[in-house]
Amino acid sequence: MGGTQVIRGHKDGRGGLGNVLSGMAVAIGFVLFLGGFIWGAVVYQPYTVPTDSMMPTVNPGDRVLAQRIDGAEVRRGDVVIFTDSVWSDSPMLKRVVGIGGDTVKCCGQGGRLTVNGKELDEPYIDQPKPEGEGAFGESGTPSTGGASGGAGASSAPGAPDTAGALPVVASNTPFEVTVPEGKLFLLGDRRSVSIDSRAHLQEAGQGTVPRSEVSARVDALAWPTLRMVERPKTYEPLPGGTSKAGPLRFQAAAVLGGALLVVIGAAYGPLVRVLGRGRRREPVGVG
Repeated sequence: MGGTQVIRGHKDGRGGLGNVLSGMAVAIGFVLFLGGFIWGAVVYQPYTVPTDSMMPTVNPGDRVLAQRIDGAEVRRGDVVIFTDSVWSDSPMLKRVVGIGGDTVKCCGQGGRLTVNGKELDEPYIDQPKPEGEGAFGESGTPSTGGASGGAGASSAPGAPDTAGALPVVASNTPFEVTVPEGKLFLLGDRRSVSIDSRAHLQEAGQGTVPRSEVSARVDALAWPTLRMVERPKTYEPLPGGTSKAGPLRFQAAAVLGGALLVVIGAAYGPLVRVLGRGRRREPVGVG
């Protein structure tokens, strides 16, 4: 009886455990990928920032991701989205510097903002405008961070002692406010141009906004750069501390990890076929 050919099956893993594992990887990856996106869509809301009042933290035209939260979750240092009819009919973006019961004052020694007597270190604020512009930079001209000085240069906060860059001060407008319970005192990071709680000091509530008006807290910039908006450490020693980071990092990990699993699982079959092309059928004699 002549010889026959027998093909050795499944030694390369095709159709066996390898295919099972690759299928599981694709399925799990798809669940993680889709679940991460759905989770993100439920928890986060994208916003486009139209103004420069939060520079350098957020620039005009930046796309931010804001976590939907209840106003009770807000802590000092948070960058929040809120709507207040006294301020504007549109959503606004500002930083919380005081909560109910706080006494917020400007300026302390060295031109710093104080909360309950504690001086704040605010590395996120922009350089102030040169003296001579309106209290809140009504001209709208961006500050260059420098001014020429002379013998008659002013020594008021924000004015340079000599020619050169202006010192960073918390506000060109002095104020002292005790924040009512359930309210928030909000400032822009670009203090020289931001129209914020300082612009409403003479109104009822002294420029404060109810917590209930806050709809979201900014966790990250999504466009044109991708980075997290960190909580300022200067607020940590105060009662209540700072807020915890949202779940954005976990959601991003789920999406990226899921995509990687799908790619690896889907590539397994073609990769094995390519590697197996050089293997020939081996004749086995049968007597």
